[in-house]
Amino acid sequence: MCGITGWASFRGDARVQVPVIEAMTATLAARGPDGHGVWLGERAAIGHRRLAVLDPEGGGQPMADRPDTPDLVLTYSGEVYNHHALRTELRARGHHFRTRGDTEVVLRAYAEWGEAAPEHLDGMFAFAVWDERAQKLVLVRDRLGVKPLFWAAVDGGVAFASEPKALFAHPAIRPRVDADGLREAYGLLFTTGPTVWSGVREVEPGGVLVLDRDGVREHRYWQLRVREHTDDRATTVERIGELVGAAARGGLEADVPLCSLLSGGLDSTVLTALLADELRLREGRDARLRSYAVDYSDQASRFRGDVLRTGHDAPYAREAGAFLGTDHSTVVLDPRALLDPEHRRAVVAARDSPIGVGDMDTSLYLLFGAVRRHSTVAVSGEAADEVFGGYPWFHSARAQAASTFPWLLVTGDEAAMPLNPELDLRIGEFRDDTYRTALAAVPHPDGEDPAEHRLRELRHLSLTRWLRQLLHRVDRLSMARGLEVRVPYCDHRLVEYAYSVPWPLHCFDGREKSLLRAIGTDLAPRSVLYRPKNHYPATHHPDYNRGLQQLARDALATEQVRALADETRLKPCLDTPPEALEWGHRLRLERVVDLALWLDHHRPELAL
Repeated sequence: MCGITGWASFRGDARVQVPVIEAMTATLAARGPDGHGVWLGERAAIGHRRLAVLDPEGGGQPMADRPDTPDLVLTYSGEVYNHHALRTELRARGHHFRTRGDTEVVLRAYAEWGEAAPEHLDGMFAFAVWDERAQKLVLVRDRLGVKPLFWAAVDGGVAFASEPKALFAHPAIRPRVDADGLREAYGLLFTTGPTVWSGVREVEPGGVLVLDRDGVREHRYWQLRVREHTDDRATTVERIGELVGAAARGGLEADVPLCSLLSGGLDSTVLTALLADELRLREGRDARLRSYAVDYSDQASRFRGDVLRTGHDAPYAREAGAFLGTDHSTVVLDPRALLDPEHRRAVVAARDSPIGVGDMDTSLYLLFGAVRRHSTVAVSGEAADEVFGGYPWFHSARAQAASTFPWLLVTGDEAAMPLNPELDLRIGEFRDDTYRTALAAVPHPDGEDPAEHRLRELRHLSLTRWLRQLLHRVDRLSMARGLEVRVPYCDHRLVEYAYSVPWPLHCFDGREKSLLRAIGTDLAPRSVLYRPKNHYPATHHPDYNRGLQQLARDALATEQVRALADETRLKPCLDTPPEALEWGHRLRLERVVDLALWLDHHRPELAL
């Protein structure tokens, strides 16, 4: 998976900046524990940290097209699943290869097609190419934004990195937060482009950023579009099965141990079944896929439903694992371990953001740490709800009638830490303006009826905004443990096809995710096929709530936190008996604790 960083500038000589590029690269050590390298030319400095997944003996980076006087230098993160087919095509075009992995395929693809190279790549990726011939830096991000890529202006050019922390190791870029950054963080609108950090931006998913002597320009090589759908139900189900199957097969490409994250829900069970079947085809009938679920030591006795959770995951995961014949394990966490300041600090440092989901982030971080003891790659069912219409807001008349982002109807302002009213951030106006802009970007076919029109808006918002923050979360927390997580449901061909399917086909059996359930009929136990939607599990132990309240009191004792948080609105969350603390109020406390840790770790300049 790896971590990438560097800069290009048309002022000064990058070759004298060895300590800077080494410092930037070192911040990404967790993303790449298996190796590192830097390259410096007059106009560019390139750094790389490697997590070896394909061709562990070869494929070191930065990779140049030739060793002594390169025309092209690449630093690359991700996996290109069609690299075998591309290698064959590029060889036919006269290219020669020294390695077996996908990195050199990306390099040769750029040599052949230039800025159009990403149009030929299937997978999740972020990469930077310094083109010495054209004197330009090219930054590229995959279509759905699975892999992160940030950039910021420096004197005469731009710096880039997989994570903002690497940018802050450059002397020209400081961690600074202004009112716009707080609106981006606490508006919960998940815009791609601006970030919480002033001057730091993301390369758009499906985007290319080019720096040359004329300045910076950006363009998109891919955007989500709607196409005419003429397939009947049977053909649609068949095509969905083909696309999900192809995506799952690509997810098995690895030269290191691989596993599946099996929650016991429909999404992960169907995916795990396909992976397990394919593994047996490749390695023999006795091959067993490893699978993992997470649970809490108190969950069986204390489970309590809330707005996001309807049942206890672990029994369903065990049943699914037995049905599929996987080597299944449940990682059982002590709820009190989620309060450990070192764990929480590590999570906030990994995310480079004050916005997380507290205990769920910490438990995911601990789960990934446990998985990494045996596997280097994990396959996840993330994105199925966005692709197949699994969220409550797709099936709610209230959401369909509302003039706001649909997830705000579920979480509301309860999910955001209340900010000090003296800041006057006007988040309501910001949300309204952003919502109008977001709707203007939704593609629609001619003659679409009003109901279908609205459902397409909700699907587009979910795929282009809500999904982004989930992908950020998985990337940061997995890479902090040196674990690569793959998300086959983000395959752009599957996403494009499913987005164009008329809504009635998405719920033809009277439930959510009808198409996925249809292809899973023979792949999952009936109990899983018809289980209600369930979100990532959370602990219900009152000791956790009690400890969280104390952490929040400690956070509010610091001057900077009090300057940002509205203590009056947080007080009821602190005064509620731990056993009666509701989900929304608990999440507010999680936010204030994370804010305090973020301020302490990053020590940002606040320009409010």
